[in-house]
Amino acid sequence: MRVKIGRTILEIVKCDITEVDVEAISNAANDYLWMGSGVAGAIKKKGGDEIEKEAIAKGPVEIGEVVVTGAGKLKAKYVLHAVVMGQNHKTDTDYVKKATYRVLEKSDELGLSSVALPAFGTGVGRLPMADCAKTMFDAIFDYLLKVNTGLQKIIIALFDDGAYNIFRKVLEERFKRRG
Repeated sequence: MRVKIGRTILEIVKCDITEVDVEAISNAANDYLWMGSGVAGAIKKKGGDEIEKEAIAKGPVEIGEVVVTGAGKLKAKYVLHAVVMGQNHKTDTDYVKKATYRVLEKSDELGLSSVALPAFGTGVGRLPMADCAKTMFDAIFDYLLKVNTGLQKIIIALFDDGAYNIFRKVLEERFKRRG
């Protein structure tokens, strides 16, 4: 599903985020930037251990912040590590909203035209998928409606049908409210 917000295309896609053709991909990180399982684990496995080594060297950081590293062997140029939880592995919608917004800010700071994000905090953080979708869309819409961004494409990369269907439903409802 694809929508246009200002000059930016927002697209939700069922795919492997490590294979998306964008300038940067992001992952949900902990404050020490260790890359364990889920999206972070997939990024480390396909992109190489150097991504985690570079990230850890820049940590620890506050929850809500974003750390930029190279992308190793991945198609993307950068990995944006969005810190959505601490060592207790708990997250909430406030952390996810702040981290999502910061990914977009960081993308603009880097002069990027495209970025892909996964569903933040729904794995280890156990945030319900619908809450994640609403929160991430709130942050994305807030950013795109306030900031003169250079981002031309934002992709929400979702690994399975269940996540995709929830994000699609939330986005459809959001556009019905706007219309």
